Amino acid sequence: MSGNQEPILVKEESVEGIPSPLLKLKSWQWWALVSINIFFLIGGQAASVLLGRFYYDQGGNSKWMATLVQTAAFPILYIPLLLLPSSSSDPASCSLKTIVLIYVLLGVIIAGDNMLYSVGLLYLSASTYSLICATQLAFNAVFSYFINAQKFTALILNSVVLLSFSAALIALNDDADAPSGVSRSKYIVGFVCTLAASALYSLLLSLMQFSFEKILKKETFSVVLEMQIYTCLVATCVAVIGLFASGEWRTLHGEMEGYHKGKASYVLTLVGTAVTWQVCSVGVVGLIFLVTSLFSNVISTLSLAVTPLAALAVFHDKMSGVKVMAMLIALWGFSSYVYQNHLDDLKVRRARKQAQTGQNRTGAC
Repeated sequence: MSGNQEPILVKEESVEGIPSPLLKLKSWQWWALVSINIFFLIGGQAASVLLGRFYYDQGGNSKWMATLVQTAAFPILYIPLLLLPSSSSDPASCSLKTIVLIYVLLGVIIAGDNMLYSVGLLYLSASTYSLICATQLAFNAVFSYFINAQKFTALILNSVVLLSFSAALIALNDDADAPSGVSRSKYIVGFVCTLAASALYSLLLSLMQFSFEKILKKETFSVVLEMQIYTCLVATCVAVIGLFASGEWRTLHGEMEGYHKGKASYVLTLVGTAVTWQVCSVGVVGLIFLVTSLFSNVISTLSLAVTPLAALAVFHDKMSGVKVMAMLIALWGFSSYVYQNHLDDLKVRRARKQAQTGQNRTGAC
């Protein structure tokens, strides 16, 4: 094969492992899939964060409802799943009991993580919340090293540092006041919950990557969607149980009646939040599938720099010079990681060509 028509080799271990459809993709096709998932992640996360903040600002106060909408729209993922080839015809790599156990474990982790983020966003200012969320890259660096055997280079380290610094710049430059009526004890609860959520989110990404590579051993996008659907199903069930067990369901009618923008806006806000969270989640899992959990986390952190642009357009927020600088730094860090991935791809291509050349010479002898 010539230049741009050679299959992309995403992970070096894929050459020695089970044959993957990713190996059949041309370079531009792989980059197209990665770009689509990046768009889903950044766009979905920016929209969901803005809608979540809008929900609280306009009178919403249910933490369990804010948790529930983060996974409740999972049935819409059956649409693309039905359009994709079924993975059920593939040879079973593990038992049904193991698969169910994976889905339940990850689903419970997702529900707990969503709840922690909901509490953190309720009790913290936007600046403190964003700054703490940026720590997820540091957590993921640790988890990916121990769980996924992630190797770090100077470019990857540069990317992590720049993106973390960018998120910190945006957070420190935020002029928003602390939420009114929040006591010192609630502030501490919000701080601890957001920090724990960042760590748990990073662990979740590494566990998903580990499940794809070591347990499920199926490299099809239908497997990605199935994991997203069934883990969200479990997380939604946990959130519904929490909503009724806590008694918050009794306050929802009054919350809708007192919503500042009206009942229709209340419903649309929750529906929109649910849909955009699913779009974001597909991007997250898709990038884990196509690249690594660390790359997915880097893009998640990049969205912290993109969200102010969306806020500028929707809420007419002020765009200071520091925020513009932070976004440029984030783009620099993002480009650094993408370039490292490009170098890794070239390295694997060369190794594969050398191996093929060696085999041809041996055959000729």
